[in-house]
Amino acid sequence: MTDPWVALAPGADPAERVRMLRQAHERFTAGGTVVRPVRSVVADSWRRSARARVSPEGAGAAVELTDGDLGAYRAEHPLARVMPLFRELMGTFAADGEHLLAVCDAQGRLLWVEGHPVTRRRAGGMNFVPGARWAEADVGTNAPGTAVAVGRPVQVFAAEHFMRTVQPWTCAAAPVHDPRTGRLIGAVDITGGDGLAHPHSLAFVQAVARAAESQLALLAPPVRTGAALVLTALGRDEALLLAGGRKVRLSRRHSEIVVLLARHPEGLSADELLYALYEDESVPQVTLRAEMARLRRVLGADLLRSRPYRLAVPVECDADTVERRLGTGAVTAAVAAYAGPLLPQSQAPALVRLRRRLAEQLRAALVDRGDPDLLAEWVRTPWGEDDLGVWRALAALRPTPSVLVRLRALDAELDSSAQG
Repeated sequence: MTDPWVALAPGADPAERVRMLRQAHERFTAGGTVVRPVRSVVADSWRRSARARVSPEGAGAAVELTDGDLGAYRAEHPLARVMPLFRELMGTFAADGEHLLAVCDAQGRLLWVEGHPVTRRRAGGMNFVPGARWAEADVGTNAPGTAVAVGRPVQVFAAEHFMRTVQPWTCAAAPVHDPRTGRLIGAVDITGGDGLAHPHSLAFVQAVARAAESQLALLAPPVRTGAALVLTALGRDEALLLAGGRKVRLSRRHSEIVVLLARHPEGLSADELLYALYEDESVPQVTLRAEMARLRRVLGADLLRSRPYRLAVPVECDADTVERRLGTGAVTAAVAAYAGPLLPQSQAPALVRLRRRLAEQLRAALVDRGDPDLLAEWVRTPWGEDDLGVWRALAALRPTPSVLVRLRALDAELDSSAQG
C-alpha cells in the first residue's frame, strides 16, 4: 500500500482484509504484538489505547454532555459557526449513503451527529451520539478520536477499531484548526459502512475540514485597534496574544503583565503593578519602566498606555472564559476550556493567587457536580493526577481497582510527608 493513511488499497478485498485485521487484533489484545497488515497509524493507536487501559470488550462511549449542558457548550463552540457548511457539503452524502456526519471538539466529545435515521439508531447502541466522549484514551482507535489525537486526517476501517463493538463500522475524520491561532478545535467525521474505506472518503473529509477553516477565517472579523485582543494563558508559561491580526508569543514577564492588565481594564498604577509582580518594596520603579518600555515595543504604542498602565482595548482571555462558564453553572464547558493552570511556572504573587483561585473554583465545582466522568477526566491531566480531593470524590462514585490503588498511594504519600 503506497499511502499508509488510506485504510484499503484500491482493488483489495474488504472481506479478506477484515479477516486478517481481526486476527491481528486478537493477537495484539492477547499478547501486545502487532503484525501485518496493520497500518502504522493504527498500530500506534492500538498501543496508546492499551496504555490508556481501554478495554477491547467495552460497550461504547460515556455520555458526558446532555440537555442544557450540551446546548450551552455547542452554542459557544467555534464549530457551531460552520455547521451550516458541514451540512451543505456532507449532509446529503451522509443521508443518501446511509452514513453519519459527526463533529467533535478537541477532546473528542461528539457535539453533532446527523444523517440517515436508521444508521443513527444503530450507532446509538454504542453511544455514538451528541455529548458522548469518543477520545482515543476512552474508547480506543476511532476516526474522530484518533484524528484529534494525531492532528491529521485519519481513516479507520472495520477491525482497525480497538473496541470490538465498534468494528462493524468504518469512518474517516479530519481535524479542524482555528485559522487565527492554529489551535486544534475539533474534527469532522463521516461514519458508516465498509464503502467509506475508499481513498476518496479521506480526501473528502480533509477538503471539508479545510473549507471549514477558510469559512472560520472569513467569519472572524480582522482584529483592529479598538477590537478585542485574544489572550491564551492557560497551561502555558509564555502567553499567546492575538493582536492586530498577528500572533505574538510573550515572554514570561510580559505574559504576567498582560494577564494582570487584562484583569484590571481600569488600569494599574506603577506601585500596584510592582506589588502584584514582586510584593517587594525594594524593587525600583525603573525596573518596571524598562519592562513596560520593552512590552510597548512588542505590542505597539497604540495598545499599551500609561498613567495608569492599561491596555487600550478589551481582552478576551481564556481564564476569563473558564470563570464565566463556572459562574453560569456550565461545569462541563468550563472543564473543556481549562487547558491547564494559569501561567503555571509564574511566581509573581498576584498570578500565584489567580492561578490557585481558578483551579480551586474549578475543582470545587467538579466535586460538587459529582460526575464521575468529569472527575476521571481531571485526574487524567498532568495538573490533576495528584489531586487527592478529586481522587477521593472519584473513589466514592466509581471505586474501581485502579482508582482505589491510586488513592491508597496518594494517602500513603500524604502520611509519609506528615510524619517527616
